[in-house]
Amino acid sequence: MTKDMTQGSPMKLILGFSVPLLFGFLFQQFYSLVDTVIVGRILGTDSLAAVGATGSVNFLIIGFCMGVCSGFSIPVAHKFGARDFEDLRRYVANCVWLSLGFAAVLTLLTASLARQILVWMRTPADIIDRSHDYIWVIFLGIPVTFLYNMTSGVIRALGDSRTPVIFLVMSSFLNVGLDLFFIVNLHMGVQGAAWATVISQGVSGACCLLFMVKKFEILRIRREEWRPDGHRMRMLCGMGVPMGLQYSVTAIGSVILQSATNTLGSGAVAAVTASGRINGFLACPFDAMGSTMATYGGQNIGAKRLDRIGQGLKSCVMLGIGYSVIALLVSVFLGRPLAELFLEASEGEIIGNARMLMIYNTAFYALLALVNIIRFLIQGMGFPAFAILAGVFEMVARGIVGFALVPMLGFTGVALGNPLAWLFADLFLIPAYFHVRRTLTKQLSDPESRERA
Repeated sequence: MTKDMTQGSPMKLILGFSVPLLFGFLFQQFYSLVDTVIVGRILGTDSLAAVGATGSVNFLIIGFCMGVCSGFSIPVAHKFGARDFEDLRRYVANCVWLSLGFAAVLTLLTASLARQILVWMRTPADIIDRSHDYIWVIFLGIPVTFLYNMTSGVIRALGDSRTPVIFLVMSSFLNVGLDLFFIVNLHMGVQGAAWATVISQGVSGACCLLFMVKKFEILRIRREEWRPDGHRMRMLCGMGVPMGLQYSVTAIGSVILQSATNTLGSGAVAAVTASGRINGFLACPFDAMGSTMATYGGQNIGAKRLDRIGQGLKSCVMLGIGYSVIALLVSVFLGRPLAELFLEASEGEIIGNARMLMIYNTAFYALLALVNIIRFLIQGMGFPAFAILAGVFEMVARGIVGFALVPMLGFTGVALGNPLAWLFADLFLIPAYFHVRRTLTKQLSDPESRERA
């Protein structure tokens, strides 16, 4: 069930680990895409815009939850690499306690403030009620978001990237069925799409939990190991909170950009929504590469195999750049028919804007590849604070676009948002990686320095 990433060819290990993850991310995007297709084609452009208007705040909150869980899995990967299974179980137990606490607080805060957040974002008046109906349910589902991401993160930290995908595929088909049932049969509108997402993720999380308990012998947590431990909780929060904040800081820039887009009207919001779903699908390989490098970096640092880090980075960057070319070709030649999956062919201007946004994004996918690969690798190596700083650079870039370029250039300014954010993040992350390498080289060669760290 587990996979040791401290031995063997880095390229083969990265491919073997990332391909199942890729299918998982694809199916995750698949049911998000199906939500959007059903909403756009059955409920209309305004409902599509209503769901799209929640995208950045959704990423702000749900991204924080996902980032925290990803960070929680890093000490688990370190202990697995070091073969310290008793300490590994204690970390997993404390992951559970922390996840319960974070989920309770975030659900209460976000569900109560959902409408006010949309008002602050200048959501157009003709769609704000439907936007609230959608995002309120998504926020109520924060506990199942923690359930799935915490359990799947632990499973991946042990080297098993396939099992969470199997459960995610099952829940994806469930999501499609629930979408159709809630929207077409029960006429629940956009709220039906949100409930379908929450229920489906809950099922996949429950399946991961049952599998983790029954199939991993090293995760059979004893009664005394369940005791909350302040030191381990601080270590977990030291990894998880910076990674969660990295998502949230990045999302603040997206909120600023979304707010600027909202001023252009619901048509612009619909174009961003359609292109965003497609770009999310096309960007899945980078998500898989990032998650792979977090586990790869964590296990190899735990095993003190710093020599393998650079080999893995080189292999993954080669994969990322090669895929970037493919994604650009897809956007250029298939951008219009892909946008028409969500929009009526008569919506010519909106479709054209959606295609333009796809091309702008994929033309700079090599920058996105570096962002995901280097950022997650650094996190896996035990330096999550750099993720926050990279997010700050992205936030600044999107802020510049939202406050300056969108008013000047209109929708073209919106299209520049992501590429500029990725460029700013890379300008920070590349030197940060070499700093981390130097720091770890010193720590691993000097026991006294390592003890102080």
